[in-house]
Amino acid sequence: MSHDLVLENGEIVFPGQTIRRGSVAVKGGKIAAILDRGEVCNAARVIDCTDRWILPGVIDPHTHIGFGDKENDWATETATAALGGVTGLMSFWRHDDLGASTGPWIAAGEARAETDFGLHFGVTSRRHVAELGELSKRFGVTSIKVYLMYKGATGAAKGFTEVDDALLFSALQAGAKVKGGVVGVHCENTEVIPVFRDPLKAAGRDDLAAWDEQSPGFLETENVFRVAFFGEKAGCDVNIVHMSAVESLDLVRRLRHKDRPKINVETCIHYLSLTRDSPLGPIGKVNPPLRPQSDIDGLWEGVRAGDIQTIGSDHVPRKVSTKGPDIWSATAGFPGIAQVLPVLIEEGYHKRQIPIERLAATISCNVADLYSLPGKGRIAPGYDADFAIVDPAGQTSVAADAYPSFSDYSPYAGRTYRGAITHTILRGTVVVDDGWLSPEPAAPGRYMHRAP
Repeated sequence: MSHDLVLENGEIVFPGQTIRRGSVAVKGGKIAAILDRGEVCNAARVIDCTDRWILPGVIDPHTHIGFGDKENDWATETATAALGGVTGLMSFWRHDDLGASTGPWIAAGEARAETDFGLHFGVTSRRHVAELGELSKRFGVTSIKVYLMYKGATGAAKGFTEVDDALLFSALQAGAKVKGGVVGVHCENTEVIPVFRDPLKAAGRDDLAAWDEQSPGFLETENVFRVAFFGEKAGCDVNIVHMSAVESLDLVRRLRHKDRPKINVETCIHYLSLTRDSPLGPIGKVNPPLRPQSDIDGLWEGVRAGDIQTIGSDHVPRKVSTKGPDIWSATAGFPGIAQVLPVLIEEGYHKRQIPIERLAATISCNVADLYSLPGKGRIAPGYDADFAIVDPAGQTSVAADAYPSFSDYSPYAGRTYRGAITHTILRGTVVVDDGWLSPEPAAPGRYMHRAP
C-alpha cells in the first residue's frame, strides 16, 4: 500500500506508556500503521526522524483566543501555536448570549484557524446555567468554566453581577447532567484579597512579589476545597484549572476518592517555570499569581506522580502596552502557547528527569480524555495524524518577534530551552516544516465538536 506520509525511523512517544523506535505511516489524514524499525513502505513524502521524538501533537487545554485582536486572533495565534508543536487547542468563550454568539465564533475559527480547536463555555450568569443542557448538545461543548475570582466587587467591575456560590453549585448540577461534562473553576478568594492588597498599596509596593502577597496561595486552596466539596454533593466531575499552589495539590490528594466524582487538576507552564522573584515586573502579572520556587518544585512532583492531569499555557495575546504602568493597573495574563513543549522538555525532562512519555500525556491523551476529543491525543491506527517532531539535541531560543502572534512580548523572551520542534503535522498535513511555517496555508483548522 502507498501512503501519503511516513515519519521514518524515529523514537515514537506513546503518551503515558513507552517509547519505541519505528515509523508511522499516514493516509487520508489518519494514522494508517505503526511500523517496526527497518520496516519499509512507499509514501508520497518521507520525513527522516532519526534521533528525533515523534510525539502526539500538543493539545493546549487552556487558551484565550479573541482576547487580543479578536478579528485576527484565530489566524495569528493558531499559527503561533503550530510553531510550538500544537495541533489542537481549547479556548474559553464568554458572551452574554451564548446561543446567538457561539455559532459565528466557531465559523470564524473554521475560516481562519491553522490548528483544530474546541471551546469551553464561560458561565457567568443564571441564564447560562439554564441554557447549558441545550447549548451543550447544539454546539458539542461538554466543558464549562466558573470564575470564582469574579465574585462581588471584582466581578461587578467587569460587569458580572451573578457570580456567587449559588451560581457555582447550580453550574455543577447542570454539568452533572451533560454527558462527559466537566466543570472547570478558577479558584481564588477575591473577598479576602483586600485584606492583603490595601496595606501593600499603602506601603507603595509595586513589585511582582506583591501580586503574590495580595493573593497568597491559601486563597486558592480555600476555593479548591469548596469546589471539590460542592462537586461531590452535585455529583459532577471538576477540574481545578491553572493550579498555582502546592498546598492546593496537597488538598486535592486528600480529597480524592475512587467512589466520588473526579477532581482533575490542570496547571500551566508559567507555574512550572516562572517565580514571583522573576525580573519580569508587570509583564509577569497573571491570575492566580506566580508563586515561590517551592510551589514550582511541588507542582513538578505532582506532574511526576500523575497527580496533575493536564498542562496548558493560559495564552492571552495582548500587547505589552497593556502591562503597566504598574503592577496594580497592568492587565493580567500573557502569551505562551508556543512555549508549552519547550518548557516541559527543559524543566521536566532535562532538569527533573521526568520521562517524556509522562510529560506527553499531560498535553495529549489526558486532554483528549478529559474533554472527550474523539480521535485525538494518541499515536495509534485510526487516530488523527497529529504530530510534533522534536529534535532533543536542538535548541529553542525565545524572541517575541519570532512568532506571528498579535502579542509583541513574551515572559519567556531571552530564554533558551533544550529541544527544538522541527515539524508540526495536522491531520497528515505538514504545517511546520524544518522549523518554519509552510508557505501554503495548512489544511483548515476544524472545530472539535464533542458528543460523548
